[in-house]
Amino acid sequence: MSRDDDALSWEGDEDPTLDVGTARRAPERVAPDPAAPVLPDGYTAVGRGSGEVVRPEEAAADDAQVDAAQIGNVALVALGILGGVYLLYTIGWIIGGLRLQVIAPALLVSPVAYVPAFWLAVLAPFLWFSTTLLLTRGRPTWHRFAWLAAGAVLLVPWPFIMIGVVGQ
Repeated sequence: MSRDDDALSWEGDEDPTLDVGTARRAPERVAPDPAAPVLPDGYTAVGRGSGEVVRPEEAAADDAQVDAAQIGNVALVALGILGGVYLLYTIGWIIGGLRLQVIAPALLVSPVAYVPAFWLAVLAPFLWFSTTLLLTRGRPTWHRFAWLAAGAVLLVPWPFIMIGVVGQ
């Protein structure tokens, strides 16, 4: 069987600069550009042809922002689990609030005041979760999880826990 008949071959496979192990091209050696500006110590050129020059600390800060924007697999799974907890809290507030609605007249709470409070309680877990994700976007990951943990403690659906599904 000839090389041309191989199903997994592409034109240019014989290129000597092709790295066989990773299927990427080997980096090309480029001679320094004689027209490139000479920068003082402590400065770095950024971008191609942009002419922008920054200090190394600023370049490191830019790299940190890029790293903060990317989220790891463990953090992504933890966000999914916390999102599920907040969804269960929403369901708990609905069930507990509907059970509490029967008892509310005995607690001297007007139905006019109870209905908006009920819907605010039902929406509170979603609002906390989405607001935390929005406001902690550029912050370290532990800030996001600290605020989500605080919300998980503060937004426990107490009517569901106290009354339950079948108890009254």
